[in-house]
Amino acid sequence: MKRIGVDVGGTHTDLVLVDEDRGLTFVHKVATTVGDPSAGAMAGVVELCRKAGVEPGQIDYFMHGTTIATNIILEHNGAHCGLITTEGFRDVLHIARHKRPMNFSLQLDLPWQTYELVRRRDRLTVRERIAAPIGDVLVPLDEDELREAVRELRDRGVEAIAVCFLFSFLNPLHERRAAQIIAEEAPGVFVSLSHEVIPLYREYERFSTTCLNAYVGPRTARYLGRFEQSLRAIGLGSGLHLMQSSGGGATLDAATRRPVTLLMSGPAGGVLGGIWVGRTAGFPSVITLDVGGTSADIGVAPDGELRFKHLLDTRIGDYHAMVPMVEVDTIGAGGGSIASIDSGGQFQVGPRSAGADPGPCCYGKGGTEPTATDCQLVLGRIAESGLLGGRMPLDRELALDAIKRVIAAPLSMSVDQAALSALQILTHSMVQAIELNSVRKGYDPRDFALVAFGGAGPLFACDIARELAIPRVIVPPAPGLTSALGLLTSDISYDHSTTLISSLEHADLGRIASAVAELEARALEQLRRDGIAEDRIELLRFADCRYVGQGYELRAAGGAGPVDRDFVAGLAKAFSEAHQREYGRHFPDKAVELVNLRVVGVGRIPRVDPPVLARGSAIPDPQAKVGTRRVVFEVAGSPQALETTVWRRDALKAGNQVQGPAIVEQMDSTTVIPPDVSARVDAAGNLLILMNGE
Repeated sequence: MKRIGVDVGGTHTDLVLVDEDRGLTFVHKVATTVGDPSAGAMAGVVELCRKAGVEPGQIDYFMHGTTIATNIILEHNGAHCGLITTEGFRDVLHIARHKRPMNFSLQLDLPWQTYELVRRRDRLTVRERIAAPIGDVLVPLDEDELREAVRELRDRGVEAIAVCFLFSFLNPLHERRAAQIIAEEAPGVFVSLSHEVIPLYREYERFSTTCLNAYVGPRTARYLGRFEQSLRAIGLGSGLHLMQSSGGGATLDAATRRPVTLLMSGPAGGVLGGIWVGRTAGFPSVITLDVGGTSADIGVAPDGELRFKHLLDTRIGDYHAMVPMVEVDTIGAGGGSIASIDSGGQFQVGPRSAGADPGPCCYGKGGTEPTATDCQLVLGRIAESGLLGGRMPLDRELALDAIKRVIAAPLSMSVDQAALSALQILTHSMVQAIELNSVRKGYDPRDFALVAFGGAGPLFACDIARELAIPRVIVPPAPGLTSALGLLTSDISYDHSTTLISSLEHADLGRIASAVAELEARALEQLRRDGIAEDRIELLRFADCRYVGQGYELRAAGGAGPVDRDFVAGLAKAFSEAHQREYGRHFPDKAVELVNLRVVGVGRIPRVDPPVLARGSAIPDPQAKVGTRRVVFEVAGSPQALETTVWRRDALKAGNQVQGPAIVEQMDSTTVIPPDVSARVDAAGNLLILMNGE
């Protein structure tokens, strides 16, 4: 089997080809073409296939991770949308939850009002009403009024129409009829129906998610369409699959209809890649650290299991997106993070970033503010010969001048002190983010391995691990392309859900069983339509539960088999365990309430086997040693330049051991191994750094 994973980022597009028939893995990295990201990605696919000696028609599986939907929202350049909703509920999007980022500011612009997904004049209402609790039709849909609303929006030139009727998650009759009328009156307009996008209660979040789906839909659909056509043009033998924010893959058809599920899919792929790397190294519990040019993505996976955000916490930018999202914390800390002194004399690094243009000063593209990359270069941690195997030369003098001018001189520090302090500030920001996702959630970092990847992750990993007493760091064979590899480790999955509020103690088993059966039928239909073989289909049951009186649910796993009293008791037990894990306590005497039922349909994809690296002795071969150079480390609280051995990563073999201080260089990243720390290469090619120097 031959598979390709393509992860399109803001600066670079990463590509991985796994040829299981030959037991080989090929990697490639190209610049992202900002105007049309598919163009650069396709050029990279062709080059990667040529590099691997594989014809595109031989590819069996193609998985794509893209930031296009996320960027549309962050850049506020989505489609011109219209909204049709129930009479009296025109301003749900505007009112939101009445929460303000700064409660006592009278002049504060609320982001969801300043950058509206749908302008007020394009939010129209019609007479209709579905009633709780079982979805009775209280007021029939006024079809004439609906037709008039659709025509009005069509004449205004909207590209997409969102339909959000009250309680449509209980009875989608009116929304389905609305879709038929829109198809008749405004053919070609992208349609987003709330009962298809997110059939759960909570009006504002459901409205916001449905409108986000409409907002990103047209541009995302066009992008994916171009990508698929390009794949067909080169004769690719596999259909296009997309990574979702839930960590599961989706087919092109499913992703085009619900593009909101693609939000934050890139970080999800990174966590999956980190989990896979941890397992190949024999450490299933991992903390993933993906540091790029602008940001750092941090995930915690106990026992290799993905953790998910609560649906009321799943945001993208300033908007609620009530779709399943892997728990990943993103902070403004990366190689391009700018070091500066503010008006109060405070030394700070990030979250401002130099980005790719102009980039760090050492890139020679006009940057004038020092960045983390400039500091790494001046301290000797990055080679002056440049990045990407020398294809991207760096100018040390430009970096040195910027650090001296902006930081060192104003603070009366040496250049080494200033550069090292900047990296320490950035390291502390990442340490705090890891603590937020581990210690404060009841996990001890000492029980985990830190998997460091991205272009800059291995530069910071050991300092972070030392701060948190993490005993070992794992650096994958291709750190800069681990997110792309993570795309190939995911299964196809679809989340189907419904709201069914009921006390578990007095649950109507027939109603719950009927709802579960309907969700499972929908999941099976979707997976069969995608061509997944029956023996690779698995249906997983979950429920969102809470104690009676709470307003915040937790996800609990449900057992297989018949929906009976044992099933309900299992849900209550799983919820109690989740509550204990999340909040440090549970209440066995309190009644538990079911809120939402979920079925995740999973199409299992064959596992990616780790590569087997050639075996060597404990001492690396002579050709693996590049030489030595002076690198600045913190020793006894002050910067000190130490003679440091530099190694070639591609020449290291399984069993080789490296003693710090050392630098390990490769095309897509650089790893820093401090003094008194040792590292060894395992059978899969991972660099295992032992922080206690074993």
